[in-house]
Amino acid sequence: MPVHPSSAKSAFDADIRDRHLIYDYDAQDSEGRPEKWRYEMWFQNEDRINYAIHGGPMAGRINYQAADYQCIRPGELWQCNWLEETGTICSLVFDIPRQKITTLIAFSKGHWEKAEEAHGDKRNQADLERWRGLAKMGIQTDRVMLSEQADILEDFRGPGQLKPIENSAPVL
Repeated sequence: MPVHPSSAKSAFDADIRDRHLIYDYDAQDSEGRPEKWRYEMWFQNEDRINYAIHGGPMAGRINYQAADYQCIRPGELWQCNWLEETGTICSLVFDIPRQKITTLIAFSKGHWEKAEEAHGDKRNQADLERWRGLAKMGIQTDRVMLSEQADILEDFRGPGQLKPIENSAPVL
């Protein structure tokens, strides 16, 4: 996937390439009680994101995807978008100076209603096939929109505990 605009390639290398973030959303459970949703995102390269979810209803999910990056302001704001096998559409904005993540996620009906089934590791064929089944539940308008803001706890370069994937690894 490309970096947009194409003139932002050098900014991508400086701002995003190989950057690894660990961040928490201050979310609420279905009863309105506060809970931490911890996410880990590695912007592996201009073609892939690699992530794990450690807290919240999607905890236990490990995935990688083809990513599309948009430079909003070099050195300040980047947007990263991807599509999940579950049918979920994800959009993340990284505010570098404020160390904030803002996401807008359009969960597929299956992914939202059967969160436990969305757990697992994409490298495991049974998990991947189960996720693809979640995408078949409902129709395009049966989506749950979720917009959240997270605080970045760690910001470093490299894979950390995430396993690198080859650009040839299958993605949507």
